[in-house]
Amino acid sequence: MQKRWNILEAATQKTTALQQALNINNTICKILVQRGIDNFDAAKNYFRPSLHHLHNPWLMKDMDKAVDRLLQAINNQENILVYGDYDVDGTTSVAAMYSFLQNIYHNIDFYIPHRYKEGYGISKEGIDYAAAKNISLIISLDCGIKSVALIDYAKTLHIDFIVCDHHLPDNILPNAVAILNAKQKDCNYPFKELCGCGVGFKFMQAIAEKLQLDENSYLQFLDLVATAIAADIVPITDENRVLVFYGLKKINENPNIGIKALMQLANVQKNITVNNLVFIVAPRINAAGRMDDAKKAVQLFIEKDEQKALQLAAILHTDNNERREADVSITEHALAMIENDSSTILKNTTVVYHESWHKGVVGIVASRLIETYYKPTIVLTKSGDIIAGSARSVAGFNLYEAIHACKNYLTAYGGHFAAAGLSLLPENLENFKNAFEQVVANTITPEQLIPEIVIDAEINFDEINFSFFNIITQMEPFGPENMRPVFIAKNVIDTGYSKVVKDIHLKIVVKQNDTTFSGIGFNMANKFALIEQNKPMDIVFTIDINEWNGEKSLQIKLLDLQLSKD
Repeated sequence: MQKRWNILEAATQKTTALQQALNINNTICKILVQRGIDNFDAAKNYFRPSLHHLHNPWLMKDMDKAVDRLLQAINNQENILVYGDYDVDGTTSVAAMYSFLQNIYHNIDFYIPHRYKEGYGISKEGIDYAAAKNISLIISLDCGIKSVALIDYAKTLHIDFIVCDHHLPDNILPNAVAILNAKQKDCNYPFKELCGCGVGFKFMQAIAEKLQLDENSYLQFLDLVATAIAADIVPITDENRVLVFYGLKKINENPNIGIKALMQLANVQKNITVNNLVFIVAPRINAAGRMDDAKKAVQLFIEKDEQKALQLAAILHTDNNERREADVSITEHALAMIENDSSTILKNTTVVYHESWHKGVVGIVASRLIETYYKPTIVLTKSGDIIAGSARSVAGFNLYEAIHACKNYLTAYGGHFAAAGLSLLPENLENFKNAFEQVVANTITPEQLIPEIVIDAEINFDEINFSFFNIITQMEPFGPENMRPVFIAKNVIDTGYSKVVKDIHLKIVVKQNDTTFSGIGFNMANKFALIEQNKPMDIVFTIDINEWNGEKSLQIKLLDLQLSKD
């Protein structure tokens, strides 16, 4: 697939000043300036994250109200329900808050809505469960900010809500006793990009301060917070960077036994990174809700017995295997449908439907289809008497607005810029597909239909050494808005040793002036024809370390290549 290369620029004056202040490689200084780190103090805070950099939780609007209502509930011996969504952010939020509160109070229960029986967020069934259990205070995590009618319903049953959420509020807010959400217009909290578990963490921090508890009472849950941040794809900047840095430290030194069990079953023994959380832990947690009931994920993270934790982790492991099998088979089926319909390939959108597809994986399948056909994509299946599914966007295109423009054909929809869910009546399917195609065709730009590689800086091979790489590793943890640096090297030549391996991967050995590097380009065998032309090339890559027989060497992870233009 053809890709656009976007090489970032940085202010020369700021780069020079930073290089003089830090006395490190100029290319790295250029990348730091691009990321808003343009003076010594900012660089010190970036390279040396500290728990002292965490913001004061009391700066968050309604924090005093939330803490007072909770303490009132404890003093009055009220029953409290911790309520969260069924994804990674929701289940880790609930596990952390439930465990924290259980250490100071015992009339605590938790609730996770069933993905298919109740749907996303606060449900009437959940509130009725609380009423039946004589619960008078619900703490909602990663949900609730849009549940105006349901929180009003809870009021009629004499149930109060403390909402801890991070989704963008509507103009009308729910009638909760306290709303903790930094995205509220009148909230002065300095960092707006916490995930749901992060908001819950700030609530725990404030409670601990009010009750004069040891700071470990809430810091012990940093590993769960880091897992939520990694899975929810929020920016790993500012406070999130500190939380992930220390969360990974805890995972590698003294992890929650649920995380430890998942890693053990996945046979991960090395130093755990954000990538491990995203690609190993998160899918197994999500699989619980996708394939069955997400309560199992909470039970795993609150379990104190290692053997029982291993048993619960094994169930999630099995759920994930089933999810993966469904994902692969449905993706293959969907690709075959697209390839057999030439009109679909010519469109600006991909919308596929089959009544037998598993509801729990249609979002994943939509993302897989975008890897082959880079365009806004919707995957639909039968859900009772209606059609329901998930949508995924391409970079820079507002998918939610496009779906909103087709609302006349839908029974329900929701989501955000890059992803959404929707449902419709079967008789409206064709009209919806046509309307969605028309809206996207009228609003998407040709550039948005070509995947973009953002390149941080041009580099010469002779700059790349272990000293350079060690500074790169200190830029971790990587994630949104602090991605692993991507480089371009121009006019490199093949040494004659590059080759295709396992029919799909590209092993390269390339040279620039007197410096040679080897590397791997996964699923890039189709680029070998360019190398065979034996002409100078420009290559895009990240830098990695290779360990073989106890020896360490630097290598290139190839992302793209093309023939040099000069």
